[in-house]
Amino acid sequence: MNHEQDWEQRLTDTLKSVARRPDIKSYVEKTPWLNSLLQRAAGQYVAGKDRQDGHKVARRLAEEGYRTSLEFIGENTSDVKMCQAAAEEMKSLIRELGEFGNRVSFDLSHIGLSVETDLAYRNFMKLAEEAQSANVELFISMEESAKTDRILDVYRQAVSHYPNIGITLQAHLNRTPLDLAALGDSPRRIRIVKGAYQEPAEYAMSRSAALDERYLSLVQDAIHRGHRVSIATHDERIINEAIHLGLLDSGNAEFEMLYGIRPELSAKLQSAGYPVRIYVTYGHEWFLYLCHRIAEYPPNLYGAVVAMASDEAVEPYQAYVRTT
Repeated sequence: MNHEQDWEQRLTDTLKSVARRPDIKSYVEKTPWLNSLLQRAAGQYVAGKDRQDGHKVARRLAEEGYRTSLEFIGENTSDVKMCQAAAEEMKSLIRELGEFGNRVSFDLSHIGLSVETDLAYRNFMKLAEEAQSANVELFISMEESAKTDRILDVYRQAVSHYPNIGITLQAHLNRTPLDLAALGDSPRRIRIVKGAYQEPAEYAMSRSAALDERYLSLVQDAIHRGHRVSIATHDERIINEAIHLGLLDSGNAEFEMLYGIRPELSAKLQSAGYPVRIYVTYGHEWFLYLCHRIAEYPPNLYGAVVAMASDEAVEPYQAYVRTT
């Protein structure tokens, strides 16, 4: 690892640590000038505070031919009333998607997993029923490895009743190849990510060529098993290799990218005829999300600094207009 890579890794590790510090988050929220600056930076990746903001961005992306996934940001919610309120917000989101979206994503810890597993399951089943009636996919995001077993347990119970449910798997976790195999060969909806959480070395693989190989292997395995797969990465090397291997040829795979990150790459892939889904977030819980976006791709820090210094709000969807 050279000097520049060493500093990038240190920045990544620091931001992942900061993201889990409630005292730092509280300080940011209580310091108006700092909150305002960081919120400008978050505006590159978060559509806005309200559901209407998410709809606005998703509609514009849909007009350009992109698929979308919307998320009301939040996780590790420990208050029961707040969990119920989040579930109600997601229910409204599902009902209002309409013609500009067919997928809602979320963390189980936003609707009860941090309180008790049964609360998360009950709230989730209500959302799944609503989503099935609205012909909407409901996608569970993956969280820290300490929650993985419970997340998969809730998923397995729910998907037996509602086939419109999808699950996210993290390639960096050593357990993931076995978790994928355990899902069986019945067609599932699966999103594969590298993994954004800081994990102990004995549980997870660090960012490396070996991780890239595992990622592609998981995608190949999932497609071979007949699953519908979202290849959720901004890593152009992985994307190019997936195209080279013909992984998009089955019709059961798509590229998925986070709103505001590498929009020019999304537009390039869209123009080349590949299915691209943009993951759009909204809500007030943007601090952790901002930390993770910079941590996973340190050059995003440059854009964050520019946004903080700008007098005008950043509108990333302009960069998603397809090239010809």
